[in-house]
Amino acid sequence: MQVNVLGVGFDNITMEEAVTEGVRLLSAEGAHYAVTPNPEIVEVCREDRSALEAVNGADLVLADGIGVIYGAKMLGTPLKGRVTGIGFAQGLMERMAENGKSLYLLGARPGVAEKAAENLKTQYPGLRIAGTRDGYFQEDGPVIEAIRASGADAVFVCLGAPKQEKWMRKNGEATGAHLLVGLGGCLDVFSGEVQRAPEVFQKLGLEWLHRLAKNPSRIGRMMKLPMFLVHVAGEKGKKK
Repeated sequence: MQVNVLGVGFDNITMEEAVTEGVRLLSAEGAHYAVTPNPEIVEVCREDRSALEAVNGADLVLADGIGVIYGAKMLGTPLKGRVTGIGFAQGLMERMAENGKSLYLLGARPGVAEKAAENLKTQYPGLRIAGTRDGYFQEDGPVIEAIRASGADAVFVCLGAPKQEKWMRKNGEATGAHLLVGLGGCLDVFSGEVQRAPEVFQKLGLEWLHRLAKNPSRIGRMMKLPMFLVHVAGEKGKKK
């Protein structure tokens, strides 16, 4: 079952259910992809038709962002809870390590994916890293071929939204991987380049505030959150 929030259909599932579905997709025929929209991405989708199609075309659409949870509740269609991209990735890697599945890391600045790979191999013994590639490439072809040649079961695509969502929709099948997951800046966290917000911020859904305090230049992006809530309120008014 999906919950529509400003045109984006979110899967109404818990973190545990999301990981279980991710594991199932890893063993299913063909290529599949998962996206993790927050309010900022929903706002992008309102203005970019191809981004909306890429997000809604995913096999898993996970509510990464406390604003999405508030928005769904305001619209009278509450979601079971927040499913963060990084939490989903961690749960998926635990299961992949148990099953000997392989992972390709794509994105971030040069050197970051390699650092992330070393950390993840230590954190998840049994997880096989099939390969890495930074996000600074001009042509898709060589990247697709490298992933296909690696035999990766899954790919974490960290190119930023909406580029990563469009890339997965266009190229997922050609990579030969069974599951691609759009994860924004997660490789920076996995590599240790960026520290995740303290647990208290995570529990309160205030990771955005921690990131803003660390990097005030994000204020322009953060302004999409109040606009998102304004648009949700407008949508709610239409339903009355």
